[in-house]
Amino acid sequence: MISTESAHKRSPRAVVATVLLLFVALALSLLGASPAHADDVDVDKYDYVLSGNVTFDGEPLEDVVITVEGPGTDTDVETGADGKWRVGVPEKATYTVTLDEDTLPKGVVVKEGGNPLTAEFGLTKTKSVNFFLGEGTRTTVSFFDQLINRVANGLNFGLLLALAAIGLSLIYGTTGLSNFAHSELITFGALMTLTFSVTFALPVWLAIIIALALSAALGWGLDAALWKPLRKRGVGVIQLMIVSIGLALAMRYTYQFFYGGATRQLPGASPAELQLGPLSLSWIDLASMGISIVVLLAVAYFLLRTRIGKATRAVSDNPSLAAASGIDVDYVIRIVWVIGATLAGLSGILWAYFRPGVSWDMGFQILLLVFAAVVLGGLGTAFGALVGSIIVGLFVELSTLVIPPDMKYVGALVVLIVVLLVRPQGILGRKERIG
Repeated sequence: MISTESAHKRSPRAVVATVLLLFVALALSLLGASPAHADDVDVDKYDYVLSGNVTFDGEPLEDVVITVEGPGTDTDVETGADGKWRVGVPEKATYTVTLDEDTLPKGVVVKEGGNPLTAEFGLTKTKSVNFFLGEGTRTTVSFFDQLINRVANGLNFGLLLALAAIGLSLIYGTTGLSNFAHSELITFGALMTLTFSVTFALPVWLAIIIALALSAALGWGLDAALWKPLRKRGVGVIQLMIVSIGLALAMRYTYQFFYGGATRQLPGASPAELQLGPLSLSWIDLASMGISIVVLLAVAYFLLRTRIGKATRAVSDNPSLAAASGIDVDYVIRIVWVIGATLAGLSGILWAYFRPGVSWDMGFQILLLVFAAVVLGGLGTAFGALVGSIIVGLFVELSTLVIPPDMKYVGALVVLIVVLLVRPQGILGRKERIG
């Protein structure tokens, strides 16, 4: 038990180092991104390109916002001074291209039936999409309707984030490890569902069950083969965190090697929408929120009512005292890894339908948001991770009402910084004595 104690120490320096590494990772990801002009987005990243030219009466229109949605992308682009725009997309598929009429000059509208447009590639890797404009009165969606839909999307996004964040928080609470490879556990669930539903043509419900079982097995295997031996050797939490970063890179590029860089769709990824008054949802949205709520309630029952759940909370609170009380700490940690990996796999499946699409790096795309939810709610607290995830999900979606959609993830991290300045331990975290 001495080695477990040494691996589980949470000195203030370790916590500070963890937070600093998170923001270093964010800075590196931002610096590493290829620069793009407002009218030229992702064209160096992908081989396929959608383009267009927005003009009225022969004059180019600048700063008109175009949205491209489809497999693996939801991108906004603004026209340049010449009225032109280009967007790179991940695969040869059908995309929906929408012009934001609020960004057109006063009195100019898209001709009836011409917005949005459907774009499908032919024999080449480029596709031109042009809107026909004319004079008229613009019909706009009310702020209230937009607010209702953003809240619904925010709750859906927050709930699927919570599935991943609770698993990450439980792992941190019992081992002290900030697991950067958690993103690859998210991706694994989606990739396994893709493999068994598309490659092996199994019913999607059966593919999901198999994917969750394999996710649980992966969590068990990682702890048995890697993390437990490292704990037994007394490796510190900073070293363990660095190992998790290396593991994340190895798993991520292994996924890319076997699945390629394309974004692929799960069965039923484009369902018809249900119109409930001002609210537009799909059956998948409703199913996703329902599944998330049921699973989160089950996790709460497990933690509060079962013996293993109570033992998990005891180990998270004080591993030495838990061991002295007769609790098998290593067994509890193994169960936590299995549960955490399963929740991450389920989060990845729901994220694949929310995006929509499955890609080799999809888990990495939301890793910082998952960490933000955990830190915002309180390190090591499962219920704090839930609260933090809901806040992050709502803020990400609601922020698009006032800031450009491309900045919505940055806004969530700004909220994290502000909350930590006011309450460093997080919303549901407890104060710890230093010194």
